[in-house]
Amino acid sequence: MTTQKDIKIFSANSNKPVAEVIANNLGLPLGKSEVKTFNDGEISTSLFESVRGADCFIVQSTCLPVNNNLMELLILADAMKRASAANITAVMPYFGYARQDRKAKARDPISAKLVADLIATAGISRVLTMDLHAAQIQGFFNIPVDHLQGAPILSNYYKDIIGENSDEYVVVSPDFGSVNRARNFAHRIDCPIAIIDKRRPKAGVSEVMNIIGDVRGKKAIIIDDMIDTAGTLVNAAEAIVKTGGATEVYAGATHAVLSDPAIERLQNSVIKEVLLLDTIPLPEEKKIDKFVVRSVAPLFAEAIERIYSNKPVSTLFL
Repeated sequence: MTTQKDIKIFSANSNKPVAEVIANNLGLPLGKSEVKTFNDGEISTSLFESVRGADCFIVQSTCLPVNNNLMELLILADAMKRASAANITAVMPYFGYARQDRKAKARDPISAKLVADLIATAGISRVLTMDLHAAQIQGFFNIPVDHLQGAPILSNYYKDIIGENSDEYVVVSPDFGSVNRARNFAHRIDCPIAIIDKRRPKAGVSEVMNIIGDVRGKKAIIIDDMIDTAGTLVNAAEAIVKTGGATEVYAGATHAVLSDPAIERLQNSVIKEVLLLDTIPLPEEKKIDKFVVRSVAPLFAEAIERIYSNKPVSTLFL
């Protein structure tokens, strides 16, 4: 006799609001579990329901505190593996360590590869994530990786604003590394593209050098995968207005890392509005009037349903 496997959605501590909305969209309760930290920093997990033979999905962004959140994911997965779960999928709206994807100088680690190995070793059989900083990180895994894109959510927001006035807007890539992302976004909203050519004197410091493309008299939308300290974004916005002659600047990004001094920089910048997705929770102390947040939960819920039903996930990329 064959029976369909149960599907169970669990969450560790990094992004429970998104996990709850995902479970609600699927018509499921959030799995009963607890992830806690002892006084000495060790992490412990408890499962309060059976996962035997079930398809389990753990929602966990490995954002700040990155190492704690990563260990929560690994230990929770290990608990499920030892409790005889059929499949364990790590649903990682934000994948930490993605910027350490290569040896930038001699004797550097490739930490993204190490994290990929740890995830597989913990018993996780699939990863579902969004907008990896470097798409080739998918190749670091020996398990399936479904790589969702934030562009459909971001572009749908701007489509409603732009309407039939797409000739008034231009999409700007803040550097050459983000050109493909900006081009994809520009195609979705039917706008031209411009590129910021910048030189980075040292780590964490960027200097805008030139603008490739016409932004004069336009409303510019800068698109990137994440906002960390916001230095690159703010410098680009200044150049677009002062050098390029744009009338307004907006920004959109998938991951709101927002390390210090990002909030202060964005608040004092020429950027009128910043569109963010909730792959990383936005605490109250970081919320400012310029921020607009849209949820990734419906997209992840649909991807989970397709994975569980053995349907193609690729249609979600269109």
